[in-house]
Amino acid sequence: MLKVIRVEGESLSPEYLPGDYVVIYTGNRSRRPHPGAVVVFRHPAYGVMIKRVQRVDADGWLYVTGSHPHSVDSARFGAIPPQDVIGKVIWHIRRPRPKSPHP
Repeated sequence: MLKVIRVEGESLSPEYLPGDYVVIYTGNRSRRPHPGAVVVFRHPAYGVMIKRVQRVDADGWLYVTGSHPHSVDSARFGAIPPQDVIGKVIWHIRRPRPKSPHP
């Protein structure tokens, strides 16, 4: 069970930028993502989000973080329940980046 999702925000920039795509694995939701994994989840107030797992508590709730300084993450909305995770990122497809003007 794979799903392709387009990255819309800058939460994980500069690694993941708007216009990039990620392939997520949606199967085996009983397996907890590990710290460092990138997950896509549904948040009731913010919609579909992509974040990096910072830690997982004993009940399976995930604390997630973004790399952009203005990222909205668990520091603002707290932990997310495991049932809100749509899938784990297994492949990152970068949109073409502008070429450097230097030879």
